[in-house]
Amino acid sequence: MPEQKPADGTAGRGGKGKAVLKKGFVVLWAEEKHAMKKIIPLLSLLILSLGSIAQTPKFIKNDIDAYVKEGLKDWDLPGLSVVIVKDGKVVLQKGYGVRDIKTNAPVDANTLFMIASNTKLFTGLSLALLETRKKISLNDKVTKYFPDYRLYDSTTTQLVTIRDLLSHRIGTKTFQGDFTFWNTKLTRQEIMQKMRLLKPSAIFRQDFGYCNSCFLTAGQVIPQVTGAQWEDFVRDTILRPLGMTNTLTLSTGIEKQPNVATPYTTSYTNTLQVVPYDNWNNLAPAASIVSNVTDLAHWLQFQLDSGRFEGRQVLPWQALQKTRDMNITNGSRKSGMFPVHFRGYGLGLFMSDYNGRQVYWHTGGAGGMVSNVCFVPEENLGIAILTNNDNQNFFEALRYQILDAYLGVKYVNRSKQQLSDFREGMKAQVAEISAWKARVKGNRPELSLDAYAGTYENELNGPISVTKSGNGLLIQFSAKPELNAHLDYMDKGDWLMTYNNIEYGIFSIRFDIAGGAVRSVTTRQNEFVEYDPYTYTKK
Repeated sequence: MPEQKPADGTAGRGGKGKAVLKKGFVVLWAEEKHAMKKIIPLLSLLILSLGSIAQTPKFIKNDIDAYVKEGLKDWDLPGLSVVIVKDGKVVLQKGYGVRDIKTNAPVDANTLFMIASNTKLFTGLSLALLETRKKISLNDKVTKYFPDYRLYDSTTTQLVTIRDLLSHRIGTKTFQGDFTFWNTKLTRQEIMQKMRLLKPSAIFRQDFGYCNSCFLTAGQVIPQVTGAQWEDFVRDTILRPLGMTNTLTLSTGIEKQPNVATPYTTSYTNTLQVVPYDNWNNLAPAASIVSNVTDLAHWLQFQLDSGRFEGRQVLPWQALQKTRDMNITNGSRKSGMFPVHFRGYGLGLFMSDYNGRQVYWHTGGAGGMVSNVCFVPEENLGIAILTNNDNQNFFEALRYQILDAYLGVKYVNRSKQQLSDFREGMKAQVAEISAWKARVKGNRPELSLDAYAGTYENELNGPISVTKSGNGLLIQFSAKPELNAHLDYMDKGDWLMTYNNIEYGIFSIRFDIAGGAVRSVTTRQNEFVEYDPYTYTKK
């Protein structure tokens, strides 16, 4: 320590005096240092707090309420809940609109929604955790756990791993088989058995094809290894330690919950229609979780704090890290609308760049509900948005608007940017359906109604029955007892197909007739469920 001047400003003389002065200074400095040890953390917290306040974007502080309310109106969206987590704190956590248009019961932060495919990260994390605990390897062959498991191609069957299943890279099309699997009485084991009938159209491990039955199969490894069913393992290992006390792992009884959103759609009619709650239990590891933004705030804090929650290390960082490693790319071209260049998928998690930051997210789509959960570790930012109309893109527009605000992207109203195209699409859809309905004029089909009646078979979906119903026909699906479709004849061999659950759609379809006999019928369904049509051969 350099020599110090005495208090009177004169230089100290003699060693003793200097020693006393030095000692006095040392004592004083030590006391001040001790005091500063207490003050500096407080100052740091104050500075960080003031910094966080100063850095909260204007859109979040002043404009988001008006933006959301306008968005609800523009997109015919009854209700929405949102949470924003920044720097470990909840910045915004609230509901907008109503959870039911009849009762006008409001959406709040505790209103439950089906989060659908946002379930997938819980499954991916569970399996990554089991690898961290050396119970499995993500590169284990699926046949190690299920010796009878088969995919369409024998080589793929021999090679497919848990990682392949969690990365949507087995070569099938996006949503392939989901009409057969979704809201069906098939068990988890029966769905796994039917996967051998999914003929791939792409290349194994090269091409991305979103696969719900893959996540089911991966999730079924958990009881093989731990003895606990997927739903119990997720509840006990993740939900309870994170205090996610209102979150359900299965959809059973969702309609009986006291604060739950009613599902709606405007598809095919452009008017709000109530649709049934989905039952995802047989595909649970892919989509069955029900939650709210209060609980999802805990999930985001846990993700952003490397596996810690409220100061406790709940799960090892290594497990979370595994979910964020890209296993397949699904895009490398610059977006024309967003500052995005590269996109990929980890273990139940999409990832991309966004204005120079690394962003992780997933969307979830159930009948009448769509959601998004997103986090940006570099900015210590997390977002979750839950909605109760599945035919709108406001849930995504709002996410991008929040990202823009925090990541310094020049303001563009993301909702208005997408709204006109959406409205034009809906206008075209409604006009097409109206034109079909105008062709139902009591015309007679080529054959008698009795000639169309009978049992038809599709190898994947199973049998359907076609029976006379008034002046038309009725299709009933053996694997979906609650679903049917009414057929009204139009003309020129075209039939108007209307599902009793509007979620599945309204379409023009045809029967294949040869030699005066019906050979088959090809049906369609909402692409939200599955893209490809199904052909059923008449027995």
